[in-house]
Amino acid sequence: MARSWLLPMIVAGIAAMCVAMLGGTITDLGPWYQSLAKPDWTPPNFLYPVAWTAIFALAAVAAVATWRAAPNSRVADAVIGLFALNGFLNILWSLIFFRMQRPDWAFAELLLLWLSVGALILFCARYSRFAAIALVPYIVWVSIAGALNWSIVELNGPF
Repeated sequence: MARSWLLPMIVAGIAAMCVAMLGGTITDLGPWYQSLAKPDWTPPNFLYPVAWTAIFALAAVAAVATWRAAPNSRVADAVIGLFALNGFLNILWSLIFFRMQRPDWAFAELLLLWLSVGALILFCARYSRFAAIALVPYIVWVSIAGALNWSIVELNGPF
């Protein structure tokens, strides 16, 4: 199934930017977040947009690489569906944590996000080893976010 890279990369890039921008507008590092007790190992605030930009860029490349390697339209559609679900879960975490101010519920949702990234890695690996490797920073970052989220729950709960 020969597919050009240009149009899919544009579409995937726009989708990744939409997820990033929506998640970014929901994320509020204002007084509530600043008042939370956080562990000493909390990454500095400037690192978050840098990390997420790299992760979303790699995810877009992974999505296109897997989509292009898909042996049929059913697999290609599954790739799009899995990445769409992951984007939804990514945005939902920000909504629960920052807007609803419920780190406890956000942690439960983060487990689903982590599983969705793991599922993406396993699914993509079947068709593109490159795509699977490109998603490794994503699961590492979500693992760090999960540990931070859990620490915030422990240090500040109940919510």
